[in-house]
Amino acid sequence: MTYRLLDTVVLDRDLPEHGLRKGDLGSVVEVYESDGLEVEFVTASGRTAALVALETRDVRPVADDDLV
Repeated sequence: MTYRLLDTVVLDRDLPEHGLRKGDLGSVVEVYESDGLEVEFVTASGRTAALVALETRDVRPVADDDLV
């Protein structure tokens, strides 16, 4: 899967060191050539909860049955 800037993605694994759980929604803020992404996860009020460098295998595209 090719991701672009500002794509919404779903985390596919827990990242307890960042306070993130599988299923959390994030936004791609940078795409790296070597299969990497920088993803920002925000709270409902708009505060950045985590900014994490991930591999594309760590996320998946949003599906119609995902809940916010």
